Amino acid sequence: MRYQLYYWPHIQGRGEYVRLALEEAGAAYIDVARSGNGTSAMMKMMETAKGTPPFAPPFLKAGNLVIGQTANILLYLGARHGLAPKAEAARLWVHQLQLTITDFVLEVHDTHHPLGQSLYYEEQKAPAKKRTEEFWKSRVPKYLDYFEELLAANGGGYVTGRRLTYVDLSLFQIVEGLRYAFPRRMKAFEKNIPALVELHDRVAARPNIKAYLASERRIAFNEDGIFRRYKALDV
Repeated sequence: MRYQLYYWPHIQGRGEYVRLALEEAGAAYIDVARSGNGTSAMMKMMETAKGTPPFAPPFLKAGNLVIGQTANILLYLGARHGLAPKAEAARLWVHQLQLTITDFVLEVHDTHHPLGQSLYYEEQKAPAKKRTEEFWKSRVPKYLDYFEELLAANGGGYVTGRRLTYVDLSLFQIVEGLRYAFPRRMKAFEKNIPALVELHDRVAARPNIKAYLASERRIAFNEDGIFRRYKALDV
C-alpha cells in the first residue's frame, strides 16, 4: 500500500513525526500537498461533511482509512511497521508517551505564540519572552528529565529497551528542534540529558533516517513551523 500523507508543504511541523516513522519503516508514501494541486485536495478533504473528515493536518490516507492526529497516526503505523510493541499494554504505553510528547510540542509552539496563533510574533514579543523563560525554567526540565529517566531505567538504548519505537523518532525530532530554535539554551541544557543526546545520535545514524535527513524530502526548519529561532528568546 502507498500511503498518502496530508500536511502543509513548507514546514516540518506536526507532520514531521509521521514522516520520520514512514521513512524509518521504508514505507511507500506520497507527501500530497508538496506537488501539483495537493494543498487544494487536502483542504477539500477537510471541508467535506461525509464519512470521517479530519479536523486538521496531518492526516494519513491508508486504503479506505483516513486517520487524523499525529499520535493516532503513529499508533496505526507503529503496529503495522514494527515501530511499536505487539503486546497491548506496551503498545498503549508507547501511545501514552507520544501523547506526552504532543503536549510538549504545544508548549514549544506557545513560546513564540503565547497569546494566540492568529497574532504575529511581533505582536506578542513581551509575553513570548516571559513564556519562554518559564518554559526553560520549569517545562523543559519537567518533560526532558522524564524521558531521560526512562532511558536510564530501561538501559537498552531506546525508551522502551532494545527496540526502537516511533517515540524514539519523535524524541530525536524534539532534540533537533530545540537545537534549532534555542541553540544557546539547548547547548547549556544538554549536559543534563546525556541519554537523550545519545538517543538523538543513535536515531540520526540509522540508515533510513540518515538517508532521509540528507534528502530533499526533509524540509528545513524555518520561522513558519513549530520550532522557530528568535534571538530575543534565546538569551
